[in-house]
Amino acid sequence: MEFTAEMIAGFLDGEIVGDQTAKVSTIAKIEEGVPGALSFLSNPKYEHFIYDSNSSIIIVNKSFEPKHAVKATMIKVEDAYACFAKLLELYEANKPQKKGISGMASVSESASYGDECYIGDFAVVGDDVKMGNNCKIYPQVYVGDGVKIGNNVTLFAGVKIYEGCVIGNNVTIHAGTVIGADGFGWAPDADGKYNRIPQLGNVVIEDNVDIGANTCIDRATMGSTRIKEGVKLDNLIQIGHNCVIGHDTACAAQSGFAGSSKIGSNCMIGGQVGITGHISLGDHVIVGSKSGVSKNVPDKSFLMGYPAQPIMKFNRSNAVYRHLPELSAEVRELSKKVEELANK
Repeated sequence: MEFTAEMIAGFLDGEIVGDQTAKVSTIAKIEEGVPGALSFLSNPKYEHFIYDSNSSIIIVNKSFEPKHAVKATMIKVEDAYACFAKLLELYEANKPQKKGISGMASVSESASYGDECYIGDFAVVGDDVKMGNNCKIYPQVYVGDGVKIGNNVTLFAGVKIYEGCVIGNNVTIHAGTVIGADGFGWAPDADGKYNRIPQLGNVVIEDNVDIGANTCIDRATMGSTRIKEGVKLDNLIQIGHNCVIGHDTACAAQSGFAGSSKIGSNCMIGGQVGITGHISLGDHVIVGSKSGVSKNVPDKSFLMGYPAQPIMKFNRSNAVYRHLPELSAEVRELSKKVEELANK
């Protein structure tokens, strides 16, 4: 689909600098721009790319003042990054949408689904599943018995939703993710052997949640593991049984949440973070990558390291750690001098 600079500026409420009839039909990074492509510049450290870019239209911040001539038509907006994201959403919405139920899908007679749904090849939809409007179930997805799915839900290839789980509206779950597998529940007996604890709960995913590929969210032992509204989860994340992830929290890849941990709202969890079970993080907490959190955390904390500690303390400790070889040499030298003085 083709867009003119005038159309884009109108959509973004932006100011055109250059040819208002310039047209684009694709998108590209500013350093890889080609004629007919739309790019953006928001970070000043990439400014040098704009002067050589072959993109036809470039979205920039209103504060940007070029130091050299720019070949492309510029559209000035308040926030170039946010506006470019809006355009990507528009571009995606105009792509052809899949519809219809494949003859190679297995859909239970007791299952129901709304209008404009798509169910792909070799997908399995179990008994008493209830699915809303405009849902897309890609090939080889499994939706277990009694699952409830809202409107505008996309389950990409190979997603598995175990029985009894609940998926809200406007949820996207990427390939290979498993929702509702048993939590890690085992009890040792007198002989040291492990007996399975039945996991009788479910997983509830609220509205506007995005979940990356190959993430696993375990069902609760009793009650629900709950992912609240607006949560954004990256690929390869493990969330244990009975966890609660607060609304609008974001978590990067390879992080793990042990059972019954409670994460507050509007938190930011870096990659490869480990959260101990049965602890709580407050609201607006930031945890830096590769940190290990083993105690309750108050609101608005910024933690880093293992064990996780306030960022200022971590930075001071790290500054000392970087100089340990020199400090060790100084201590050895001082020890020799003290010993010499003692001998005298």
